[in-house]
Amino acid sequence: MTSKKETKRFVAFLRGINVGGHHKVPMADLKQLMSTLKFDNVVTILNSGNIIFDAETDNTENLQTTISGNLEKTFGFPVPTIVRSAETILELYQKAPFQDVEVTKDIRLYVSFLRQDKKPDHEVPWTSPDGSFNIIESNDRIILSILDLSVSKTPKAMEALEKFYEKKNITTRNWKTIERI
Repeated sequence: MTSKKETKRFVAFLRGINVGGHHKVPMADLKQLMSTLKFDNVVTILNSGNIIFDAETDNTENLQTTISGNLEKTFGFPVPTIVRSAETILELYQKAPFQDVEVTKDIRLYVSFLRQDKKPDHEVPWTSPDGSFNIIESNDRIILSILDLSVSKTPKAMEALEKFYEKKNITTRNWKTIERI
């Protein structure tokens, strides 16, 4: 009698899909691909590449490589993928890292995920020269930041993150997306 391995819940964050009409990945096709890869209980959240799924492994590096490679084969373009355990995302949510931030129509709260640990060349917390963007925390491959659109109409927030942490190895989500996940 063979027994099924224990499964663990994960969240995959896909970088750069369905943005501005480029790199289109229909969620139904994405869900089908994940099922084909033998992942269970697949759920997609929003159209920006957030996938919750179960897998019989603890190795997020292998999951990232498998998902990314199969996405490229299926859709014909590279899709950098970052995977975290659902437990890690739940802990982040329960920590409520932005609870002391007064949110207005101009304030945006972001969580960025790094594929690999990379220490930035700057001190954290860090504030952009124009004061519009603040990196408030960076640890365990997660970066928390705040963007204030009232300070600058052309903030360079994502450019700063990509410069500090390498463009292909980072993906960013609004805090509201993390709450939904």
